[in-house]
Amino acid sequence: MPTPDFIRHLRATVGQQLLWLPGVSAVVLDDEKRILLQHRVDDRRWALISGILDPGEQPAAAVVREVNEETGVECVVERLLAVHSEQPMTYSNGDVCQFMNLCFQARAVGGTARVNDDESLEVGWFTPDALPEDMADHHMLRIEQALADEPTWFATTSAD
Repeated sequence: MPTPDFIRHLRATVGQQLLWLPGVSAVVLDDEKRILLQHRVDDRRWALISGILDPGEQPAAAVVREVNEETGVECVVERLLAVHSEQPMTYSNGDVCQFMNLCFQARAVGGTARVNDDESLEVGWFTPDALPEDMADHHMLRIEQALADEPTWFATTSAD
């Protein structure tokens, strides 16, 4: 996946030290309540669609853009599911990032699910009872939250 220009410019100044970045993710549901997932290139795990906001971009617009860029699916945002700070992560090149993630629930309104960029090995729709086993716990939690129609969740401690 290409590094956005604004991050490359920041890295030229700060090197590989921790960057605090805004991120978005989405639980995208179709009319059959299936969940759109991507099999990621970087860690080889199935995951919700996610990405980094561009400077000045609104979070809901960013998640719609990311879903379309990565999967070819058009969606509309329905609600905010969760706000939380993720753990710092170190990429294979040594760069360190930590994301403030806003997770949205969205509804698919068009397009066809397909690998649409270089971030995914596969893209697909999954029923809640047939989700891939290798998904991270926080992705499973967001899916459960969306399907249960629970209120927005806000992390209150670093352990949340």
